[in-house]
Amino acid sequence: MDLRGHGGSDPPHTRTGLVFDAMAGDVIEVLDRLGITQCYALGESLGGGVGAIVDRRRPGLVQHLVLCEAIAFNSAAFVRNTPASEGGAAPGNAMAEMTRARRAVWPDRDVVRERYAGRPPFDVVAPEALDAYLRWGFFDRADGQVELACAPETEAAIYEVTAEPPGAAAAFAHLPKLRGRVTVLHGSTSYLPAPWFQAQADAAGTTLHTIEGGHFFLQEDTDRAEALVREALRA
Repeated sequence: MDLRGHGGSDPPHTRTGLVFDAMAGDVIEVLDRLGITQCYALGESLGGGVGAIVDRRRPGLVQHLVLCEAIAFNSAAFVRNTPASEGGAAPGNAMAEMTRARRAVWPDRDVVRERYAGRPPFDVVAPEALDAYLRWGFFDRADGQVELACAPETEAAIYEVTAEPPGAAAAFAHLPKLRGRVTVLHGSTSYLPAPWFQAQADAAGTTLHTIEGGHFFLQEDTDRAEALVREALRA
């Protein structure tokens, strides 16, 4: 499912609508509408932090949670202006400021591909992953151009609220409740510090698994990603 402001989901009317708890509520509502009372879940990056809050809000729903470079970090990650939300803590959030300057509208998807394919992180993702991003990460405008589905302002606001107490820190605080029901994975070349993910594993009472690749290691090799998920869920 697309979290608020991503893909086909509309952004909330206010910044507070982007907190993890609100996004977790959306996930639970979708599962309720589908009649799903128990599930296995995988959360990558922001999705990992939201997944932890889903379990906090609805105990018994998530049977096992696979965290892949999840944004769930304790307060130590926010001491400097480089917090766990992939940027600095507000105010002065470096990632938010950079995101707000991002180009949102492009002539067409071929132009986006030409520009993105040679730049991190898209220079290392599998072709089918880039294809999927170009398909679902942009929408077609009436004027024939394409536009980012997740508006730069929405993404920037997410970086900011993530660095605040209801964000990554709240997700981290819940990890001990997932003991015995969580797998923690991180990328060997991720730009986020490995000790942050070790702290996740320690909090959840499990082993940290290091996977070759960066923050989006799942998209770098989709066949390997499938195998990793199946292995984690068998555990």
